[in-house]
Amino acid sequence: MTRHRICLLHGDGIGPEVIACAEQVLRALPLDLEFTRAEIGFGEYQRSGSPLPDSTLQEIRHADAALFGAVTTPPNIPNYFSPVVRMRQSLELFANFRPCRSIPHASSRAGIDLLIVRENTEGLYSGIERLEDDGNRAITERVITRKGSERIIRKAFDTARQTGRKSVHVVHKANVLRQTCGLFRTVAFEVAKEYPDITLQEMLVDTCAMELVRAPEQFEVIVTTNLFGDILSDEACMFVGGLGVAASANIGADAAVFEPVHGSAPTLVGTGKANPIATFLAAAMMLDYLNEKESAERLRNAVQACIANKESTPDLDGNLTTDQVTERIKVRMQNEE
Repeated sequence: MTRHRICLLHGDGIGPEVIACAEQVLRALPLDLEFTRAEIGFGEYQRSGSPLPDSTLQEIRHADAALFGAVTTPPNIPNYFSPVVRMRQSLELFANFRPCRSIPHASSRAGIDLLIVRENTEGLYSGIERLEDDGNRAITERVITRKGSERIIRKAFDTARQTGRKSVHVVHKANVLRQTCGLFRTVAFEVAKEYPDITLQEMLVDTCAMELVRAPEQFEVIVTTNLFGDILSDEACMFVGGLGVAASANIGADAAVFEPVHGSAPTLVGTGKANPIATFLAAAMMLDYLNEKESAERLRNAVQACIANKESTPDLDGNLTTDQVTERIKVRMQNEE
């Protein structure tokens, strides 16, 4: 049995609650896991002056994977930066994966199984901003590189091939952003030539937003730039149960961080209403990454069964607390043995 070192990043708000639940669920699986902990978020900023200490980055690098809860990122704190964006850039976590699959619940549309692959380190989230004209003009630089475009597009096509999908939608706005999106589009067509078994389709981002509402089942894989992927993936998850069940992966060459998509939800702290299912699904993605496919599937099956039987928190029409959902997941996983 392979031992895996997992770094837990609890963060702020409900982050510590859902990560603690995920740790319980992971410990209930027949795996050899070693857990470590590192600090991140606004609470850590208040303690040490940095929301992302160098020691946290080092701990993630030393781990086989990291599981991250949520952070609070206030917009009005001088010299404060988003620890999530900085983490992705510092660790070169260039690929963000957001799966959107139908769930057995009335809030979910049937027949959806799409994956949004988002470039995760550049674009409008490059962090290059400045004020000019005595503060009357704010400028953000959108950075699109050939290297960044090629590696994320290749990752999308490789993933499509590995998962048996037959098409990749490249989403851009090259009719207006002619240089930046133009480069992304050009590279996409170059890379697609190496994948004759995968159909390349292109779509403008505003059209894609409309088509996701109209007929999300038409998509298999969407690959796009950082801001577009951020927005489209939040839109898409609302067709399959919402943020309470939305999980994502941030993957680079040497590190990987998995997380629920929801925020820190400070109003839910200590109420027992925080939905841990997104974190469980993030943990399942982490197990896939670690090549623990059987355990990943067991966890996903338990989640699906709990949702179908309304063994969930109130946002999914259940009447269980966060801890009670965790216990039900553990019982259902044990029943699969």
